[in-house]
Amino acid sequence: MRFAHTSLTGYIAPHMNFKYLLIGAIFACVMAAQAAFADESSTQAGDSDSALFRYRDGAQKIIDQALDLVGIRYRRGGDTPQSGFDCSGFVDHVFQETLGLILPRSSRELSKTGTEVSRDELKPGDLVFFRTIRNAISHVGIYVGDHRFVHAPRPGQSVGITDLREQYWAKRYSGARRVEQQQ
Repeated sequence: MRFAHTSLTGYIAPHMNFKYLLIGAIFACVMAAQAAFADESSTQAGDSDSALFRYRDGAQKIIDQALDLVGIRYRRGGDTPQSGFDCSGFVDHVFQETLGLILPRSSRELSKTGTEVSRDELKPGDLVFFRTIRNAISHVGIYVGDHRFVHAPRPGQSVGITDLREQYWAKRYSGARRVEQQQ
């Protein structure tokens, strides 16, 4: 196997270059979204500032944890990095590790959790849902900003980042929910 040399990372396998580039791009988008949150919140005061800070901090932890799991293999019923993940196991693991929240274990039940969010109001950390099997909600991922979400797609694939505008996912998009940590 040939390895590429980069000044930032040393020697890495060529297929890893894309993964790190993609994670870096998503991180840049998240930082831009945070800057937008900061601009938006600069006119607010008091309790709303602390609530916004808590939300942003929680969302950042969710995204960081989710991106750390990119590349973990898909496994039906899986809910740990060691065993692999299915879509709802991935979401449950991320929220449990970052916020201590135990979420329902199926995408259908997850779609009833939290507060409904319209597509144009999506924020990093929101859950996005899809109807991939007939007309039932059967898939979930975590929105990371810039029309992208991270998820455990299907057998034979790994946790990865996908664009909501891709034809397959855009056609099957079913809605989004915001799950916030209770005080």
